[in-house]
Amino acid sequence: MTKHVIIHTDGACKGNPGIGSWAATLEYKGVIKEISGVIEHTTNNQMELRAVIEALKALKESCSIELYTDSQYVQKGMLEWIKTWKIKNWKNVKNVELWQELDDLATQHTISWHWVRGHSGHDGNERVDELANLAIKNYQSANNN
Repeated sequence: MTKHVIIHTDGACKGNPGIGSWAATLEYKGVIKEISGVIEHTTNNQMELRAVIEALKALKESCSIELYTDSQYVQKGMLEWIKTWKIKNWKNVKNVELWQELDDLATQHTISWHWVRGHSGHDGNERVDELANLAIKNYQSANNN
């Protein structure tokens, strides 16, 4: 039986490009795992992609996933644009390495992609937004930025 996992993801950037962070929550049978990270020079879109990539990398086996993101860039990329990008051999695609990594990881799972409006009171999205911003704050405090 395939495990059913609920994932929420978010990326943040202070400056675009600038210092960025990503965060995700993975929920399985009511247990929530929170992950996040920081990259010094990046963009908001790169962090949105990185959040999904890291969430999928955290899974140890093929799963059925409900994935929630406030990034239309990620959601539309995976549901609408990626087929054309592949047909055109990824020509002129920004963040191509991240998209290809995400595509490789996504094919290992069955994913339902859901877009949620950011900062609209969606509990899962609010939490990953908080985690992403906290990651930047902690990084800046530790590095006196």
